[in-house]
Order: sequence, then C-alpha cells, then structure tokens
Amino acid sequence: MTRLENRVALVTGAGSGIGRASSLAFAVEGAAVMCADIDEAAAQDTAAQIAESGGTSAALKLDVTDDEAVGASLAATIDELGGLDVLFNNAGIGGGEAGWEQVLAVNLSGVYYGLKHAAPLLAERGGGVIINTSSIAGLVGLVGAAAAAGEMPDEPPGGAYVASKHGVVGLTRQFAVSYGRRGVRVNCINPGYVETPMTAGLRENEQGREFLSSLHPMGRLGQPEEIAGAAVFLASDDASFINGHTLVVDGGYTAR
Repeated sequence: MTRLENRVALVTGAGSGIGRASSLAFAVEGAAVMCADIDEAAAQDTAAQIAESGGTSAALKLDVTDDEAVGASLAATIDELGGLDVLFNNAGIGGGEAGWEQVLAVNLSGVYYGLKHAAPLLAERGGGVIINTSSIAGLVGLVGAAAAAGEMPDEPPGGAYVASKHGVVGLTRQFAVSYGRRGVRVNCINPGYVETPMTAGLRENEQGREFLSSLHPMGRLGQPEEIAGAAVFLASDDASFINGHTLVVDGGYTAR
C-alpha cells in the first residue's frame, strides 16, 4: 500500500522546482494531486506528467496573494478530485529584484491565506495535513558572497526573504497549536539551497555555484526530489505525531 493512497493533495507552486517534484512524488505515493501555479501552463504540464504515469491530477491557475482565490482553489480541489487531505503551501519567490511588499505578499501572506482557509476546512472534514515551505532563511541569516568577502553593503540583500521565511515558521507553529486537537497537523520544511529555477541566477557561473556549495557541509546543493521526499513523509501517517515542526533539509547548512 502506498503512503498517500486515497488522499487528495493541493500543491501550490506546482509548475516547477520543489512544487513539481513534490506533486509527482505525492502521485507516486497514491495521492490525487491538484497542481496550482501562477503559470497555468506549467501547472498543466505537471498535471499531464502525473496523468501520463497513471496518476490522477488536475491543474489550476492560482495567485497565492489573492485571498479569495486561495479559498476557491480548495473548493475547486474538492469539486474536481473528490476531497482534500493535504495542502502544500509551497509557492514562493526569491528576493532578487522583487521588493519588500511583493516578497512578503507571496512568501508570507500566500502561506497565511492557505492556512486561514485550509485549517478550518480540514478540521471540519475530520482532519488533514498542511505543509509550508520555509527555508534555512527562516532559521538563520543568509551569507551572501559579498558578506563572505568582507564587504558591507548599506542595505544587506535578502532582508525581505529572511523576514518572510521566519514568518512562515511562526505561522506554522501557531496553526499547529491552534488546530492540533482538531486533527490538523501543520509543519514546515526548511530547505537549504536547491537546484531549482529560483536559484538559477545564483548558479549561472561556476564561482557562484562553488560558493553556494561551500556553504553546505555536504559540499553540494540539494535536489528538488530530496525536498519532495520530506514532504511525502510529513503528509503521510509516518509523521502522525509530528506537529508544529520545522524539518530542516539543508545538507548541514544550519549545523555550522
């Protein structure tokens, strides 16, 4: 018996990276998967890959900064796939060129809207699981190449990203405390640097890639499938007594 048999999962940011890998992994473990992404074509492509492998899937366009749309996506999942057992609040953006408001809107408010709508809904349906994607930046400050070289910019980069991901950890704990007795487990995953489109710009040259790899005691970056494995675990009954936890999957980054 597969670990997620007869369950339905909604994954945000399912069009690429960790979201795509997790959607595929959930399907392999028996779940029907609603693939949601602001890039509708990418979400449809992930859903198509699941269907081609014999799984059950659907896709929808979702902007997680839209409170009402997030709630509607849960209802659409129930209508199209017959239920809802797992929500993976995974959609996010890096600091990059995005400003403070946009980073917090996607990375923090987007997660909050998922929790706000899904936690009571799952409780009413008898229980379920919510997983949030945080980051090592939700636990510690990030070391950029400039800082490592001793340079001190007037405004350190990554402030909005770090703030948003710390906020995800706080939301995870608060909703875990609030809904644990109602059968809803809420946990988050804190990845290190992973080879996804989000980190592509940081890896575009060999020097950047080597620097990022050097931050991890294992000497390499993570793969999306390694984070997906953690998500499957948290979604399954193997994690039945894990609630309010930050599962660090970072190759030892935060052990330094």
